[in-house]
Amino acid sequence: MAKKEKKNRTSLIKEFKDFITRGNVMDLAVGMIIGAAFTAIITAVVTGILTPLINMIPGTGDTSALITILKEAVYDADGNVIQEAVILNWGAVISAIITFLCTALVLFLIVKAFNIAKKRSEELKAKAEAKLKKEEEVAEEAPAEEPAAPAEPVETTDDILKEIRDLLKAQKEEK
Repeated sequence: MAKKEKKNRTSLIKEFKDFITRGNVMDLAVGMIIGAAFTAIITAVVTGILTPLINMIPGTGDTSALITILKEAVYDADGNVIQEAVILNWGAVISAIITFLCTALVLFLIVKAFNIAKKRSEELKAKAEAKLKKEEEVAEEAPAEEPAAPAEPVETTDDILKEIRDLLKAQKEEK
């Protein structure tokens, strides 16, 4: 019985190792890490830039002041808090919504750019395949080339020199 359990455990470990070392799992891990870093950037942009700009809008005040107190805090005679106040923090919710919308917008633009690039790549690939197919069809339809006629014998240097000699001899005899 112990051998079977050990074999099952080794099989399970091997399956887990195969699962972890697949590319898509590693890509997912990298994506999660990048996503967390990206979220930190977006949160900083919202809290550092957008929230102060929203606070400058007349009548809105500070988003941290956008709260609703449902129940006041209870204090003892010494001023110590006995029971915390119950507060709805609307400013934090608004800030989180803005962060979400900014993150979603940027991710949408990234995915859109990726899809456009992928579509263009597929179009170029389809054009290349169509061109190759057309060239193959033209090659199949083209008549077979006729065998080349035998080439005239190429004159050698000796043949040319003999011809020059004969021409010079003929000119000399004419004079």
